[in-house]
Amino acid sequence: MKPEANPTQLARQLLDWFERHARDLPWRRTTDPYAIWISEIMLQQTQVKTVIPYWERWMRALPDIGALARSDPQSVLKLWEGLGYYSRARNAHAAARMIVDLFKGEFPSTVDDLCRLPGVGRYTAGAVCSIAFNQPAAILDGNVARVLSRVYGIGGDLKSKIINERLWKHAAELVDCARQLPDRRLGGVSDCALQISENFTSKRSSFSAQTTADSGGNCSRLNQALMELGALICAPKTPACVECPLSQLCFARQSNRMADFPKSVARPVVTRRKFIAFLVLRNNKYLVQKRPKNVVNASLWEFPNVEMVSGAPVNPNLAARFLIIEKKPLLRIMHSITRYRIQLEVYRAELEQGVKPTGTWVSLTKLKELPFASAHRKVIEMLLLRSQRDLQQFSF
Repeated sequence: MKPEANPTQLARQLLDWFERHARDLPWRRTTDPYAIWISEIMLQQTQVKTVIPYWERWMRALPDIGALARSDPQSVLKLWEGLGYYSRARNAHAAARMIVDLFKGEFPSTVDDLCRLPGVGRYTAGAVCSIAFNQPAAILDGNVARVLSRVYGIGGDLKSKIINERLWKHAAELVDCARQLPDRRLGGVSDCALQISENFTSKRSSFSAQTTADSGGNCSRLNQALMELGALICAPKTPACVECPLSQLCFARQSNRMADFPKSVARPVVTRRKFIAFLVLRNNKYLVQKRPKNVVNASLWEFPNVEMVSGAPVNPNLAARFLIIEKKPLLRIMHSITRYRIQLEVYRAELEQGVKPTGTWVSLTKLKELPFASAHRKVIEMLLLRSQRDLQQFSF
């Protein structure tokens, strides 16, 4: 039976490492739970470098929970446009309204209360409670699970119930050990946090999130250290073990079996799909439609389109409403959604005679204000590069 690493020693090493190597991220300049919650939602399935400008723009537009609760759903989606997984934005909006209604506008400060909110699960609740409130709440995302799998030598499918609960147990043990360690920061303030505060003072943003020089205490820093280690050092394929503060305590490193942990899980088979979109112009306005609820990209806007299988439309009745004017597509877009690799071809088209359009006629100026699915947003970008005069003359 392999010996397990000492959790107190692990916690101490993680805290020391984080003091020296924590990145200066904008949401680390505040203990405002709302701001931290928004960052955690945006960071799901999305890289930090992508999230930063979205988070900063969001906080300028919607600086507190009341502003989000009062906002129009379409404006929320517009702020989120391009981040993908739009259910995150819809859930955040619904959660804000729930906080106003049930919690009198005060952000919940317990894991149980946070888990009552739409789109908030065990991980997000633990992240907010530990980072914003310095509570000993465990976290377990993909990065943390990978770190713990290697440190403790836990094989098998990390998503299986038994193994997942083992990982949660280790995560809880570590944050509890961190809680019991003395806070060695100068006057309760870390060197890292002081530097972050100093940097922030020199370039203060316009959003009104509460700023602080205090990085939140040991529980906050321990969980952030675990996430940071997984993001920067304990990479999936090429972990930088020589730079890892836990290398001497890590089972995978000491047994030279880094590639064995965590167990590789077969990826879903890639499925290719093809869609044709119809660009219909009438009186300097374009025909667009809103996607229905309970589908991918629900409530976002798009140009009329139809899926093609083996060269034929899946919905021939819809396709029959449009007459393609030119054989060559104006634009061909390749994009991915989960396991799907999607090709979207955009054609100039007219409505068949006598067909009543289903959708809304919108000017190019107004199109820029609506939230569009990412592929269809590229169509608008193309249109913005071409004058209305060119479009009306079919000069592409």
